[in-house]
Amino acid sequence: MTLNRRNWTRLAATLLGLTLSLALPLARAAEEAPDEMIRRLSVDVLNTIKADKDVQNGDVRKIIAFVDSKIMPNVNFTRMTASAVGRNWRQATPEQQKRLQEEFKSMLVRTYAGALSQVKDQTINLKPLRGQAGDTEVIVRTEILGRGEPIQLDYRMEKAAGGWKIYDINVLGVWMVETYRTQFAQEISARGIDGLIATLAQRNKNGALASAGNKQN
Repeated sequence: MTLNRRNWTRLAATLLGLTLSLALPLARAAEEAPDEMIRRLSVDVLNTIKADKDVQNGDVRKIIAFVDSKIMPNVNFTRMTASAVGRNWRQATPEQQKRLQEEFKSMLVRTYAGALSQVKDQTINLKPLRGQAGDTEVIVRTEILGRGEPIQLDYRMEKAAGGWKIYDINVLGVWMVETYRTQFAQEISARGIDGLIATLAQRNKNGALASAGNKQN
């Protein structure tokens, strides 16, 4: 399996970076509607990026710290990882599950970090929310407006004790978790769960070395 960055994945990372931001106080998060959460977080992240010259200039370490501390708390990462691994998740030992989450998170953090430095003047247009009062899972549908044609961007969200969390995103009709599930299943079939962990770890190591090299240059 080739775990390369496809164009849609890089785009998804950029757009997810647009829409996730500072972790909310629990009381406020629990009261906020999912579409309003997406709207507000979009503005928060764009303002943060525009105000930070280091992020705009591609300071990898600072961007990674920003993503890890401010963006990831708004994602149900355990569910995202389990969904991406698919039926093989239940076959993994607790230690393997822990390693999968760590390596998958590290991979996504670096992907989002690389994309955030390219965010410029995009804005978000929310479509009417479809659902009923009391729903605990919804899809928030949006469009990203900037240069060129509008870009479809949808979010699968769940209501947790601490408020709404994102667990998957859809860019131009492609759900991110489903694509990773196909890639991961191929790797597990060929090399087992430990093989997938090793592949993710090597990719993260290569990414760290590349970041260090770019900083030296």
